[in-house]
Amino acid sequence: MSRAFPYPLLTAGLLLMWLLLTSFSLGQFLLGAVVAAAASRAMAALQPSKPRLRRWQLIPHLLGIVTLDILRSNAAVFGIIVQGRRRERSSGFVAIPLDLRDRTGLAVLSCIVTSTPGTAWIEYAPESGVLLIHVLDLVDKDEWVALIKNRYEAPLMEIFE
Repeated sequence: MSRAFPYPLLTAGLLLMWLLLTSFSLGQFLLGAVVAAAASRAMAALQPSKPRLRRWQLIPHLLGIVTLDILRSNAAVFGIIVQGRRRERSSGFVAIPLDLRDRTGLAVLSCIVTSTPGTAWIEYAPESGVLLIHVLDLVDKDEWVALIKNRYEAPLMEIFE
């Protein structure tokens, strides 16, 4: 069973998504099953490393923080759009030195930064551990460094390292 479907949850999830996006017919089920099985085998060929969660109980707390930050950021970006050019805004880049080295933790941090409106993950230099982000309404660079390090990096380090 594991050779045919090395990632059974991935296979089932892809098949379900296929059926939700198309129609519930026998032909679509068979085609979706073939695509899902092929994707599962392709994923096995990549040999991804399994993430090690040290303190998984912190995940709901981090999820709550991220959800609130996304909602606040949506409101702030909406305000910028509605105000137009009434107030001069300055966007810019911020270089943030990270201590987080776990690949899964970095991937989660990239999702957090990118999914928050008004910010974008631009580049990460693994040799130096410096993250470069772009901020739509940049007021204080040090505030952004502290926000990313304290609000996101610290919990991610507790969870993954």
